Amino acid sequence: MSIDPPAHSPSRGPLSRLAEALRSDTVGGFLLIGAALVAIVWINSPLGGVYEDLRAVTLGPESLHLNLSLETWAADALLAVFFFVVGNELKQEFVNGELRDPRRAMLPIIAAVCGMVVPAAIYAVVNFSSPETLHGWGIPMATDIAFAVAILAVIGRHLPPALRTFLLTLAIVDDLGAIVVIAVFYTSGIDLLMLAAALVGLVLFGYLQRGRGLAARLNASRLPNWLVYVPLAVVIWVLMHESGVHATIAGVAMGLLMRTAKLPGEAHDPSHGVEQVLRPWSAGLALPIFAFFSAGVVIDGLGAVVRDPASLGIILGLVVGKTVGIAGGSWLTTKVTRAELNPSLKWIDIVGMSQLAGIGFTVSLLISELSFADSPGHLAHAKTGVLAASLIATALAAVVLGTRSRHYRRLAADRVGPEGGEG
Repeated sequence: MSIDPPAHSPSRGPLSRLAEALRSDTVGGFLLIGAALVAIVWINSPLGGVYEDLRAVTLGPESLHLNLSLETWAADALLAVFFFVVGNELKQEFVNGELRDPRRAMLPIIAAVCGMVVPAAIYAVVNFSSPETLHGWGIPMATDIAFAVAILAVIGRHLPPALRTFLLTLAIVDDLGAIVVIAVFYTSGIDLLMLAAALVGLVLFGYLQRGRGLAARLNASRLPNWLVYVPLAVVIWVLMHESGVHATIAGVAMGLLMRTAKLPGEAHDPSHGVEQVLRPWSAGLALPIFAFFSAGVVIDGLGAVVRDPASLGIILGLVVGKTVGIAGGSWLTTKVTRAELNPSLKWIDIVGMSQLAGIGFTVSLLISELSFADSPGHLAHAKTGVLAASLIATALAAVVLGTRSRHYRRLAADRVGPEGGEG
C-alpha cells in the first residue's frame, strides 16, 4: 500500500497549508472542542429538538443493515478513520519509537487495565445497595481517546511527546477492553460468522502489506493501490459492524497492520504515507463531526444527579477511579516488575494524564444507554454524570498539565539561553 504524501514545497497553495495545519493536534483539538461546545449549547437551548431531529436522520442501504442515523455514522464510521490513524501511529511507536522497549510498552498497558478495574469497583461499591443501577458498572471504565488526545494537545503543548504516546497506548487498550465488556455483558449476541469474515479480511489486508507474491505484483502494477485497499477496508468495516462488535475496532486493527518499512523501489513506507494523507481528514472532518453528534447531552437537574447512585458512581469512578487506577497502578507496576517510566516524564505528569483519562463520553454514553434502556430517569442522570465527570476531569487535568507544560517550556528556554544558543 503506497500513497504519496503531499509535497512540501515553498510555494504550497492554501489547501496544502490547511492540510499541514490540520496535522497539528492543537488545531484538531480546538475544532473538536468547539464542535462539542456547539452541540451542548444547542441541545440545551429552546432549539434542542431540532438538534435531536438532525442526528436522528437515517442514511444508508437498508438491505445491508446500514440504514443508520447520522449519530451512528459519526460514531461508527467517521471515528473508525480516527482509530485507523491512531492505530497506525501506535504501530510506528511499537516498531521504531517509544514502545519498542517492552519495559516501557508494558506500563501503559497495565495502567489501562487498572484504570478500568478501579472505576468499575468504585461504581459497584456506590451502587451495591441499589440493584436497579448496579448493572451500570461498566460506564466509568472507558476513556474517550478522541477528546483526551485533543485536550492534551490544547493544554499541554510543551509536555514531553512520551506522555502523548502513553495516553494513546492506554486509551487504545482501554477502548479494546471496553468493547470486550460491551460484547460480553451488554450485548445479546455476537455474529461469529460475520466476525470470522472480518478477521479473514484483516488477514488479507495484512498479507497485502507484506509486499510479497500478490502484494508485490500489485505494487509493481500501474493500478493505484487505493483502488484495492479502500474497498477492502470498507468491506472489513461492514463485516465488523454486522458482527455486533463496535466497528471502530476495524480501524484500530488495520492501523496496527500497516507496514512501517520501505520495500526496494519505494520512496517511503506506506504507514507514513497514509498518515500524511488521512490525518488532516481525521482532524478536520471526522473528529469535529463525531464530537458534534456525540456531545449533545441534555443537562438534567444537578441535585437529582448527585442523589442518584448511578450518576454518583459514574462521577466518582471517572474522576477518582481513573486517577487512582492509572497513576497508582503505574507506580505499583514499576515497583514489582521491570516496567519503567520514560526518563523524560515525572510521576506528576502521569497523575495529570490519569485525570485526563477521566473523560468518558462516547463509550460511556453507549454503555449508559445499554444499561438503562428501560429506565429513562437513570439514563438521563447517567448521561449527565458522564458529562459532569468529563468536565471535572478536564478542569483538574488542565491545572496539573498546564502547570507542567509551563515548567517544561521554562526548561526548554533555559537550555536555549537568552541569545538563542545553549544556556
